[in-house]
Amino acid sequence: MGTWDVGPFDNDDAADFAIALDEATMDERESLVRSALTRATRTTDCLSTPDAVLAVAASALVVAQCPGGEPTCPNYGPSEPMPEFPAGLKMLAVDALDQVVAAPSELAELWDEAPNGSQWRQVVTHLRNVLDPPIPPQEDVLFVI
Repeated sequence: MGTWDVGPFDNDDAADFAIALDEATMDERESLVRSALTRATRTTDCLSTPDAVLAVAASALVVAQCPGGEPTCPNYGPSEPMPEFPAGLKMLAVDALDQVVAAPSELAELWDEAPNGSQWRQVVTHLRNVLDPPIPPQEDVLFVI
């Protein structure tokens, strides 16, 4: 797999996925995104690199429609508009991203060996946090009587 940066579409498989999305009809695009996410969540063995890469790219497309989400890569991401994704796709994307970074995941292992692996993990964590924001810690409140 040719990878040139840490972004969701900065590799050959994700760029090919973007092309497939652009060539699909509007009605088929949601199904392609859902399929990529579902493959990652249904893995019972080690998550393969191609499936993990597509899950990250599909998650980025879902994130782009969330408050606080950023548009996908204009150079390598899809150039055609995506349909409005149903709310349920957000949690499927969260589950897929959890699988991508959990062991055993070929992609996570490859990035852990790369010099910029921590940057890739930050990208994936950011995607996940937009989909399912962490609950901020509550400060201890001292009541004075």
